[in-house]
Amino acid sequence: MLTFDRLSSVFISNTNHNEDQPCHLVLEDPSVPIKVNLALYDAPEQRYCPAGVYEIVNEASGPRLQINAQNCVHCKTCDIKDPAQNINWVVPEGGGGPNYPNM
Repeated sequence: MLTFDRLSSVFISNTNHNEDQPCHLVLEDPSVPIKVNLALYDAPEQRYCPAGVYEIVNEASGPRLQINAQNCVHCKTCDIKDPAQNINWVVPEGGGGPNYPNM
């Protein structure tokens, strides 16, 4: 069995994001990931995203959703599979989407 870790797979996709661009993963309601998705479904965004963009971080004030948009491979899975339809995937600046030259 041959497997790859997520960060290597993100690197292989040749996706790049400028450091100063706005986040292209927008939450319609920032409270939904914790109040709804975490409470009812145990935060499925941590599992359906193939690049591990979404992460629940436990802090002293309680859990919060952290979006690691720099890892996004622009598959739009989050826009499709979010149970609350709260994540809006918008086109990132710069056109640095995936490029698979050997496929």
